[in-house]
Amino acid sequence: MSPTPEQVMQFLYALRSRGVRDRAVLTAMEKVDRGLFVEGVFSDRAYEDVPLPIACGQTISQPSIVGLMTQAAEIGPRHHVLEVGTGAGYQAAILSQLARRVWTVERHRPLSRAAERRFKALDLTNVTVISGDGSFGLPDQAPFDRIVVTAAAEDPPGPLLAQLRDGGIMVVPVGQSDAVQSLIKVTRTGDGFEYEELRSVRFVPLVEGVASESGT
Repeated sequence: MSPTPEQVMQFLYALRSRGVRDRAVLTAMEKVDRGLFVEGVFSDRAYEDVPLPIACGQTISQPSIVGLMTQAAEIGPRHHVLEVGTGAGYQAAILSQLARRVWTVERHRPLSRAAERRFKALDLTNVTVISGDGSFGLPDQAPFDRIVVTAAAEDPPGPLLAQLRDGGIMVVPVGQSDAVQSLIKVTRTGDGFEYEELRSVRFVPLVEGVASESGT
């Protein structure tokens, strides 16, 4: 079921009130129906600005956090983007509206398969879903103009930093516990990396390896 005009208006108001002001990002988030990425008993809450549980013990992020991360990444139409942590596919669908190509990696195969079906239904031909260990990135496709990580690492992962193009940006939640995390913007410069702390957040941890299907 598509959102009502009132739900769309409230959805966009919540985004703006929490700091999502970039017009291209707001347009992308208006185009991508979050309701298509939320299933089961939580489907009636798809247009609320809250994180929601999905399969495999994961979550679909709060829309305003998706918007703030996308806004911080400063994505342009020629950019090649890596997303680590596909989840339901909502963040990647937003990225697809702004970038030339998006690669998204998910360690839970049921999630990556479900996301792939959603992208196909939405005719998002510039998104490639990969089942694998996203903590090591995709060396064969590197370097990337932008990297968006949707799970918290103790520090910005070295393998991902190495795959960032000079001048590129990575947005990643960093923290040693789920209670104390910061959203960090990392910019690669000719001299190294510049770090900017954006806000406090709460994400599931970034885990190495591919999840066993029996454990999902």
